[in-house]
Amino acid sequence: MHYKPSENDHGLKYTPFKSCVVPRPIGWISTISKDGVANLAPYSQFQNLSFDPPRVMIAINQRDEQLRKDTAVNIEQTGEFVYNMATFDLREAVNITSQSCPPEVDEFEAAGLTKVESHTDDLFIPLYSQYL
Repeated sequence: MHYKPSENDHGLKYTPFKSCVVPRPIGWISTISKDGVANLAPYSQFQNLSFDPPRVMIAINQRDEQLRKDTAVNIEQTGEFVYNMATFDLREAVNITSQSCPPEVDEFEAAGLTKVESHTDDLFIPLYSQYL
């Protein structure tokens, strides 16, 4: 089968592009809005890039309504995000946090998760482009 992503004429239920790399790591990314509202969302377009210096990459698509996701807005406004490990025991909470919610919804509360203060010994410099 020849697959050309721009044509999307494969006839399958889901696009095969998302299966090019399997298993895909999940980046469970938490941010805080400039108004102090916590956000937590899983991203399967996530990867570590290097360990010296430590860098991770996250690709954030737009919502179906062509709106910017809260995670992207929060990172751009605050310059900060936290990677949280999405373990098998937390799979139901990961599923809950994958739902599209308005910016005023705290996904930690929606998923019944307890927040702890983030900390780091390394400075992570956000490297992102505003290609929209």
